[in-house]
Amino acid sequence: MTLNSIGDLARGLTLRSRSTEIKSQIETLSYEMSTGQVQDISGRLGGDYSHLLDLDRSIERLDAFSIATAEARLFTDAMQLSLTTFGDSVAELSASLLSFETANQTVTHEQASVQARNELDTMISALNTRTGGRSLYSGTSTDISPLASAETLLSALQAELTGLTTATDIRQAAEDWFNDPTGFDAVIYHGNATALAPMQVSENERINLPITATDPTLKAAMRDAAVAALASDDALNWAPVLRTALFTELGVDLANAQDATVNLRAEVGAAEARVEHAATRNAAAKTSAEHARNELIAADPYETAARLQTIQFQLESLYSVTVRNANLSLVNFLR
Repeated sequence: MTLNSIGDLARGLTLRSRSTEIKSQIETLSYEMSTGQVQDISGRLGGDYSHLLDLDRSIERLDAFSIATAEARLFTDAMQLSLTTFGDSVAELSASLLSFETANQTVTHEQASVQARNELDTMISALNTRTGGRSLYSGTSTDISPLASAETLLSALQAELTGLTTATDIRQAAEDWFNDPTGFDAVIYHGNATALAPMQVSENERINLPITATDPTLKAAMRDAAVAALASDDALNWAPVLRTALFTELGVDLANAQDATVNLRAEVGAAEARVEHAATRNAAAKTSAEHARNELIAADPYETAARLQTIQFQLESLYSVTVRNANLSLVNFLR
């Protein structure tokens, strides 16, 4: 009978080689257990990475859109809040000025002008709102607050109204100055005439909000508030009956401006809704892409756990054999 055997050195090398192989398998299976994906991606995909790379690009693009929708949400929410503040000031001032027609009027002309001055401050402050370091109503000049102070506006408008003695002339002069490119737009507005570019919130959807502080609705409200604030100015020296007539007409126009401001808020609200819908769709698309990617390279947790247990048992068995071999000697064999 022929006996085949290997020497002690060869046996030791064989055991060490097998031990290294088993440890490598344990590392691979441990990685797959912890990450949930196979370590040998090339083997799983048969060397064809095209589908996986396409999914990775889609996920990266959707991550970028997630940032874009977050910025758009911040921008539209801030714009909605500022327009709400602006509209509330218009409503308060309109109600105050129209109260001059009621029998129980107790507000004096001076008090009405002071309120108009305060509300004008609030309106300008609302339009000078910044979010994320960007001005909302400055067009493409987002680093600049769009409007000068109320003091600057009233001083410039006062010069245009000096010497006028009828409500019609006063209101026409104010309207002309606000509409004149060398008037309000040049003296008070510091932003850019070019509106912001549409915000890309998904693959095929953009949100466009071309509202600046020169919007006709906003300018009309500021114009009427400014005239009301100047109505009791001593330098203009307008008669009480003229002031009352102005306050009544301005109150009616401000009520109309309030309705127009509501339309602007509705426009921004529609943009907010579109941003939310885009964010929801993007999140769903990302979840789908991530699921598809995981399906391509996912490791079965149950199979991996079973294989890991088997390999660990093999390693333990190998250690036992190694120990037994280490204890072999001629003396022990002859006993």
